[in-house]
Amino acid sequence: MVLKVSPEKWNQTRDCLLQQSIHASHPRTRERFSALYQVSQGDSASNVAKQLGRRLDTVTNWIHLYHDSGPEAMTYKRTGGRPPFAK
Repeated sequence: MVLKVSPEKWNQTRDCLLQQSIHASHPRTRERFSALYQVSQGDSASNVAKQLGRRLDTVTNWIHLYHDSGPEAMTYKRTGGRPPFAK
């Protein structure tokens, strides 16, 4: 099964995904939009996962989350654990 990213569903374009992959405030958000952009350009999810050093199921989960919940769901939200080290 080939996974596809359809930004049109959320009134976006591929360029929107690219811009979000460049300008998002958090590195994890940028990574997620980068993966979506690459898949929208025709790259396979498995190849994108290898390039990013991520597991295939992580990238496919991002794709499904985007399809189900839209671009807002790609924004990284800290969900627990120890707080980041303050400088």
